[in-house]
Amino acid sequence: MASFYLTKWKRKPIQWGSPMTVSIEPTTACNLRCPECPSGLRSFTRETGNLKKDFFTKTIDEIYKDLIYLIFYFQGEPYINPDFLDMVSYANKKGIYTITSTNGHFLNDANAKKTIESGLDRMIISVDGTTQEVYENYRKEGKLENVLAGARNVVKWKKKMKSSTPHIIFQFLVVKPNEHQIPDIYRLAEEIGVDEVKLKTAQVYDYENGNDLIPTIEKYSRYHKKPDGTFGVKNELLNHCWKLWHACVISWNGLVLPCCFDKDADHRLGDLNHNTFQDIWHGKEYDQFRKSLLIGRDQIEICKNCTEGCKVWA
Repeated sequence: MASFYLTKWKRKPIQWGSPMTVSIEPTTACNLRCPECPSGLRSFTRETGNLKKDFFTKTIDEIYKDLIYLIFYFQGEPYINPDFLDMVSYANKKGIYTITSTNGHFLNDANAKKTIESGLDRMIISVDGTTQEVYENYRKEGKLENVLAGARNVVKWKKKMKSSTPHIIFQFLVVKPNEHQIPDIYRLAEEIGVDEVKLKTAQVYDYENGNDLIPTIEKYSRYHKKPDGTFGVKNELLNHCWKLWHACVISWNGLVLPCCFDKDADHRLGDLNHNTFQDIWHGKEYDQFRKSLLIGRDQIEICKNCTEGCKVWA
């Protein structure tokens, strides 16, 4: 933390510590066809596949002592990886707080029970509509009844096993077709026994000339309408980013990436198949990327649509 503030003051990258948060990608595969997601669009320009358990354990053995949070998510649906919950269990036994985000279609009774047994600390379930008609506007090929049944399974097994975890969150991606259902998602979560609801702003690729997904409720939109009728990102792109000092992403095949906006792995800061994590974290490529942030984030493509951390409202 101190090195980040010293960097801002001196305007040159200084990195003393290790990341407190790492996102690791269980898989690039997904069963849905969401229109603003490379997994859903099947549009990746990088290699796709599943995280291997032996590679995962090797990586965790290297970094766990400095790690507080491990996020089992980048692209894809985590439960598609058959070893996903075994990897959660391994991280849990290392004393790491574990988080995942799922579309909820694989939370059958057996997986729900195994999820509790794995020790998963936090589960985000995407529920972007409270009726099938609205839900499928964004979650293409999804079945809301399956998602809600899965949530009920997890709640049931939490109670049966007298477990305080996972903390279950319904995440509602606010888009124009579903914004009228915001009050309904709170009622639905309470009825099922979900712990929390979070409203998330939607990233839209083609927003400049407007987009049918941009909400009309201003506070839930990442974009604002400019005087000439086009749209722009609300947040000012400041020439620094806390994420480059406390977090990173590891793809399923070991590429170390700056953040979750680098969906196609365009900024490959290292490869864990060839170097240790510490060598990459303190290496030349990372140093150069941090320097580029200080010069101008508006010159980095993955930063242009960034609102610093995918803002949510409780």
